[in-house]
Amino acid sequence: MIRLHNLKPRPGSRHRVKRLGIGESSGHGKTSGKGHKGQKARSGGSIRLGFEGGQMPLIRRLPKRGFNNAAFKKHYALINLDDLNEFEAGTVVNEQMLRELKHIRGHVVGLKILGRGELKHGLTIEADRFSDSAKEKIEKAGGTVTLRQRPSLTEGKRSEPAEPKKKAPPPAAPKAKAKAREPAAKKKKTAE
Repeated sequence: MIRLHNLKPRPGSRHRVKRLGIGESSGHGKTSGKGHKGQKARSGGSIRLGFEGGQMPLIRRLPKRGFNNAAFKKHYALINLDDLNEFEAGTVVNEQMLRELKHIRGHVVGLKILGRGELKHGLTIEADRFSDSAKEKIEKAGGTVTLRQRPSLTEGKRSEPAEPKKKAPPPAAPKAKAKAREPAAKKKKTAE
């Protein structure tokens, strides 16, 4: 039975500390496992990943081809419910108001409300997206959720009424094939 006096870590979970610079017989004497001189032997000396001593690194030498979807990723400003408690009850909270109060900065395609924390009073919140938990908590606090309408690509262009499509004429009936002529020899035999 485990008691306080016989508690031990799992076997193999702890091992002896590598003691450096305590003489040759330790196996880690003299240079303490750092080799001889050079940048890597110095304290604080480290080389970033992919650095080739000033030579043009491989990642920059190789041609870049193909398509990457990362350029088209949509970034939303994320706001949690506990960030909205500073507003008075009944306030209409939208992206413009949050930008003025410096809750949102930089270029984003829209606003998404997340459900961390609790909302203390009812607010009218206009956003592009809501998490399920956020929507539930807002409505539970007596607030309303409004999805912001994005302007469509065709908006602003004058749309003309489409002309009714004309019905295509029915396909013509296939022509009857002419009967194949019988060979002349057969005609003569029938005549006799």
